Amino acid sequence: MRCLVLGVNDVASAVAHRLWCAEVAVVLASEPAPSVTRRGMAFADAVFDGEAELEGVLARRVADPAGAEALLRTREAIPLIVGWELPILLAHLLPNVLVDARMRKRAQPERLRGLAPLTIGLGPGFVAGEQVDVAIETSWEELGRVRWEGANLPLAGEPRAIEGLRRERYVYAPFSGLWRTERAIGELVEAGEPVAWIEGAAGEQCTIAAPVSGVLRGLIRDGVPVAAGTKVLEVDPRGASGQWRGIGERPRRIADGVLAAVQQWRAGGSR
Repeated sequence: MRCLVLGVNDVASAVAHRLWCAEVAVVLASEPAPSVTRRGMAFADAVFDGEAELEGVLARRVADPAGAEALLRTREAIPLIVGWELPILLAHLLPNVLVDARMRKRAQPERLRGLAPLTIGLGPGFVAGEQVDVAIETSWEELGRVRWEGANLPLAGEPRAIEGLRRERYVYAPFSGLWRTERAIGELVEAGEPVAWIEGAAGEQCTIAAPVSGVLRGLIRDGVPVAAGTKVLEVDPRGASGQWRGIGERPRRIADGVLAAVQQWRAGGSR
């Protein structure tokens, strides 16, 4: 059983981790400079550093599908391919399962159904039986629900509260530009403390400050281009006791839903 997972965010990484631990041969695919914030809870840094660890499992960047095949044989790490076009990856890897875990909340998902024997879409916009065979719910209201028909819930509501704070914990890019920071995930910050800056194409520059006091749970990698409106920073107000590494509850439950769908499909059922 072979699975290609699109994305290296915390949800995609949790899915890859869960399937890998269930003895599925997993390959991750990423764009060259992903704007992932929760890098301590994901395999995203492997895109830049060549390797990243998440709860005892390694992901390792490989140059091409042949490199992925070699790494799958040893099972030393989950292969990560960067920058390859999806049709080429599918033709070389021939996955049984294709999972779109890119979590592009406001983008209309493209049709993936038919590109692999089983296609799975995570989050808003996916309709089982249309773009994909299976849609997995990512909202807290029905988290991890497996849909063999029908649409996932639309994007709505606020993030789950931590210490009474919801969207106040986040910062979004005010304009497009190059993200620059000298800080690291896991560092403690005070409200109003400068953490990063954005350099715009026209020479404009904007300082990004911590919205609240706590620990840096999310921070885009230095040097990554960001679009206006992109989530660039997140603070966990619990401070030193907050979570900034490891698999979170939401990604874990979504990953459990993906594994359940794969196991059900392997057993020959769709209900």
